[in-house]
Amino acid sequence: MSVAEPRRIVLFRHAKADWPQVTDHERPLADRGRMDAAVAGRKLADSDIPFDLALCSTAIRTRETWKLAVQELPHRPKTVYEERIYEASPGELIAVLNETPDDTQDLVLIGHNPGVQGLAEVLTGSAEGDAGERLSRRGFPAAAFVVLSFTGSWKALEPGTATLLDYWAPSE
Repeated sequence: MSVAEPRRIVLFRHAKADWPQVTDHERPLADRGRMDAAVAGRKLADSDIPFDLALCSTAIRTRETWKLAVQELPHRPKTVYEERIYEASPGELIAVLNETPDDTQDLVLIGHNPGVQGLAEVLTGSAEGDAGERLSRRGFPAAAFVVLSFTGSWKALEPGTATLLDYWAPSE
């Protein structure tokens, strides 16, 4: 793989979580979240992106979201559960992405708002079709994802270097 080939990043917000009497990190998915996670997984499968790597927050709701979504994919990528994704700012998420090995072409990051939406907005330098307008109008609801593309090494990923290719949310 060459750093000249476009890389794709999917930023995927966890599905709808429940609010039981547990710490925020331990919150599980709600029933609707379990359904939406599987639907999002089917939509990710439809994208035909052969993910090399999944970076997932260690929070229960993100782990459950990914567990349900990945079952819908034709290929299960290597998954790394990364504590730094939980409650991360866009800058902290870029730092995590900058550590990605350059033999990784396409990855999915499963995280939380406001960090995931902020990261999508910060990385996007241009958008195809109406994806940018839809993201601006709808925001980043639970189980939503965006597909971004950029060219270069992971270390070179920085604000404004990506193109927003697609946006999907459960009510789309």
